[in-house]
Amino acid sequence: MDRFTRLTGPLVLGYTLDLLLADPEGWPHPVRTYGVLITAGERRLNHGSYRLAKGALLAGGLVGGTFGAFTLLDRAGRRLPPPGPLLLNGLWVFYGLANTGLVREGRAVFEVLARDGLEAGRRQLARIVGRETQRLDPQQIRTAVFESLAENLSDGVVAPLLYYALAGVPGLMAYKMVNTLDSMVGYRSPRYEQFGKVAARLDDVVNLVPARLTAGLLALLGGSWRGFRFILRYGHQHKSPNAGYPEAALAGVLNCRLGGPNYYHGELVPKPYLGTNPRLIGHHEIGQVARLNHAVCAVVVAGIAGLLWGQRRRTQQ
Repeated sequence: MDRFTRLTGPLVLGYTLDLLLADPEGWPHPVRTYGVLITAGERRLNHGSYRLAKGALLAGGLVGGTFGAFTLLDRAGRRLPPPGPLLLNGLWVFYGLANTGLVREGRAVFEVLARDGLEAGRRQLARIVGRETQRLDPQQIRTAVFESLAENLSDGVVAPLLYYALAGVPGLMAYKMVNTLDSMVGYRSPRYEQFGKVAARLDDVVNLVPARLTAGLLALLGGSWRGFRFILRYGHQHKSPNAGYPEAALAGVLNCRLGGPNYYHGELVPKPYLGTNPRLIGHHEIGQVARLNHAVCAVVVAGIAGLLWGQRRRTQQ
């Protein structure tokens, strides 16, 4: 079986499952297993001296172990009779994608806010963001949704798909471990400043290209030259070396202002504004952003399939 056949079928199947099923609550998910492993490792290692080295050991061990484990699973799966390899790897691609579920969560925040009011909207938003939501007004809730959709389009959609294209299921699932490590221990706090530093830096590195590609696709598919200008003007101003690029692109497409200071763990964290137009975000605009997220995902899937097809044609000549 050539690389095009081995990768494209599961890619299309996983993408289709994500569109149809999103992230069904109650289903088993490998990221939950990642969380259990990270929590256990953190409790065992994050104390005493040499926390930086211990955190590096945990990050390297879990990422390398994940890649190795899924390499073995992938090789074992190839021995299954058809359509076993397709179904197995399609399932892993489905688990690696987080597009439709996130878009639905974003829509739910807008709908709950409009239907049930401010407090309900704050509680719904808390499902998808790390910032404190108790002080947010309706405008801040809506901009938080857009920031989350833009940032997670990069690390929940484009990045895992790119690493799948580079290294198949092992690459995709190893990337998901990097991303999960960063979300759990990659904080600048007394507890995680040293222990989570390697995990945070590793996440920064693996998302350098995906974040900028996501930003470019948002601006391109949004049909906005302003989006490209905002990428150049504001992308590098974010505290994260990556998150600011897709957020800036979306702010340019919508001609609005995203970003700004927010509370995290009881502390006000200063963040720059992305854009200068503080206009009110309308309820209907979640539809535009949702369509844009789906368009970016579809283009990346089609682009990867096209590149794999081209690679196949070259090898056959």
